[in-house]
Amino acid sequence: MARSIRIEFPGALYHVMARGNRRERIFLDDDDRRFFLKTLSEACEMTGWRVHAWVLMGNHYHLLIQTPEPNLVAGMQWLQNTYTRRFNIRHRLWGRLFGDRYKAVPVEGAGYYYETLLDYIHLNPVRARLIKPKAGQSILDYPWSSVAGGIALLPKRRPRWLAAPDALGAFGCPDTARGRRQWVERLDRIAHATETAQCGVAVPPPDSDGRASHLRRGWYWGSQAFSEKLLAIGDAALKRKRHRSYRASLESRAHGEKEALRLLREGLEKAGLLTSNLTVLPGSDPRKVAIARAIRNQTTVSMSWINDHLFMRSAANASQQIRRNPKSDKTLSAALRTWLKQSESRNVA
Repeated sequence: MARSIRIEFPGALYHVMARGNRRERIFLDDDDRRFFLKTLSEACEMTGWRVHAWVLMGNHYHLLIQTPEPNLVAGMQWLQNTYTRRFNIRHRLWGRLFGDRYKAVPVEGAGYYYETLLDYIHLNPVRARLIKPKAGQSILDYPWSSVAGGIALLPKRRPRWLAAPDALGAFGCPDTARGRRQWVERLDRIAHATETAQCGVAVPPPDSDGRASHLRRGWYWGSQAFSEKLLAIGDAALKRKRHRSYRASLESRAHGEKEALRLLREGLEKAGLLTSNLTVLPGSDPRKVAIARAIRNQTTVSMSWINDHLFMRSAANASQQIRRNPKSDKTLSAALRTWLKQSESRNVA
C-alpha cells in the first residue's frame, strides 16, 4: 500500500506520535527522557518549531507541534534519527528504535479541536494509570509532560520553544501564578471526574465527520472546512511533477537551509576563508570539518548539501570526517573556536 502524503504548509499544527519498534520501550530511564527532550530542543532550534504540548511515556511519545515553515518531514527525520543514534550509543545497541512510520495528524488550531487535543495529550498518564487522581495524585506528579515540565513553571524556567501562553490562553488562564494554578486544577478535576480509560478522550462534534476527524484514528482533527483546506493542499502537492529536485526545492525554502547558509557564511568569515578557497582545500581540512559539524548539528540539511557547499569530496567523506575529528581542534583559530562555542550554546539554550 502506498504511503499517504505528508501535508505541509506554513503555520501547520500536528499531533505527532511514534511508538517503539514492536512496541518496545524507547525510554529505558529518566536519562533517556532527558536526552530526548534535549534532542527535541535542538530540532526546534533548527526548524523554528513551537511545541504546544508533549508527553513521554514508556514506549511512545505525543507532541503537538506547530511548524511556522513547511518542514515537518525534514525536522522529524532529524529528530528520530538523532535520538535513535544517541539511544543506541548510550545503551550499546544497534538497529531501529521506532516502529512504523510516525503518525502526524493535522490539527485545526483554534477552539474545540486545539483544546481537546491539549487535554488528550496531558491526560495520557492518567489513562495509563501512572497517575491516580482518586488517590489524591495530581497531573503535576507526572514529571515527563509539558504540564510539570513547562506550562506550570515560571516563564524563565521553560524551554523557549514551548508555546505555554497559547496553551494557558486557550482556557482563559493568564500566564500568572494564579492562572497557571487554575489551569492545572482544571485538568485535575477532569482526571478525578472521568473514567480512567476515557480520561481526556473527546468525541467529534455532531456536525463533523467522525470517521475521518478523530483523536485516535482519523487522518485530521478539525472541522469539515479544515478538511477541505487540507484536501486542496494535498491535491496541489500530488499534481506537482515528482523529479529528483522536488524534495530539494522544498527544503531550499525551509528554515533548515536558511540556517545552514547563515552558519556557512559566519564560519567562513571566522575561519578567514573565501568560498573560492574551498575547492582547493582537502576534505579533511580542520576548518571545513568544524564548519560542517556546526551545520550538521544545528540544521536539518543533508550531508549531500554540506558536501556540495564545503567541497568535502563526497557526502560519505563529510560524514566520516565529522565523526573522526575531535570537537575541539587546537589548530583552529581562536575566532573560529569562539564562534563554534557560541553557536553551540545558542542551539542548546
